[in-house]
Amino acid sequence: MDESVFANARGFLESLFEGDSGGHDIWHTIRVHDMAVAICREEGGDMGIVRLAALLHDADDRKLFGDNGYANARRFMESEGIPAETQDEVIRIISQISFRGTDSVVPDTLEGRIVQDADRMDAIGAIGIARAFAYGGSRGRAMYVPGEGPRTGMDAEQYHANRGTTVNHFYEKLLLLKDSMNTGAAKRMAASRHEYMVGFLDEFMAEWDGSR
Repeated sequence: MDESVFANARGFLESLFEGDSGGHDIWHTIRVHDMAVAICREEGGDMGIVRLAALLHDADDRKLFGDNGYANARRFMESEGIPAETQDEVIRIISQISFRGTDSVVPDTLEGRIVQDADRMDAIGAIGIARAFAYGGSRGRAMYVPGEGPRTGMDAEQYHANRGTTVNHFYEKLLLLKDSMNTGAAKRMAASRHEYMVGFLDEFMAEWDGSR
């Protein structure tokens, strides 16, 4: 795949995500792309497919664009003359990587598993914490409400309809991601990011309660 495709994708996505302050901006996409490249180098797989799917993984995110049939990703790939078979493979990856509560799936290709891992890596650790509160704030959600516990065991419909606090989101999704990583490379890297989040939550609650 020609390098110009990836450069053009970045320009397309910069325009698509312009003004986003909820953690799904162009920099999230670039980090996911770079992480996917690093994992692919270690695990193998078709690097071109991995790169394109990683770059386009949020181009039709339901939280941002609703259910639009992957129109943005399709439009970009068609404008670049990407073969229909490759387009279908990229769309299949994008359709499988999202967290959907109990309806989440493991992608059926190595490339899909790599992109899923890269996307989930950006949802944990220090950046994951920052993104969680940025997104919660952008949607008017409270940081934390004493006595309001997390909801567990949600299916896709319940998960997307949920409007709980940002702290609850850690228990409903973020703290579950370490054990959902597919590749050895991601499992290794996720461990320290997970521990950082656990430490943050301990500190948050201690400060909230005034114990330190």
